Amino acid sequence: MTQRFTPDFYLPAYDQYIEITTLNQKLVTKKNRKVRRLREKYPEVRCKIFYQRDYLSLLVKYGLESPGSVPPGVPLEPPPGGLDLTGNGENGEISRRQGATPEPANPRVS
Repeated sequence: MTQRFTPDFYLPAYDQYIEITTLNQKLVTKKNRKVRRLREKYPEVRCKIFYQRDYLSLLVKYGLESPGSVPPGVPLEPPPGGLDLTGNGENGEISRRQGATPEPANPRVS
């Protein structure tokens, strides 16, 4: 059985794929599983999941939303260690292997 996973964005400057899960929180577990399988099968591909709290924190941080407009119960603090796009910190990031060439094509997960 072949499954396909296409992240929402690719940031070439960071060699990083971004998956945003803000609209349907019921899909968080499914998306976490797909990203985990992607990392197992293609460890050189870096993919970061932005959860609703991450997205809302960025909106408030850059003045696009007021803190009062965030739904109750949604923390506005980023996860411990911040929103790391470098792959050098925590948050399940995987650093790009030395000498690995980034491939902007959509990876397949089977």
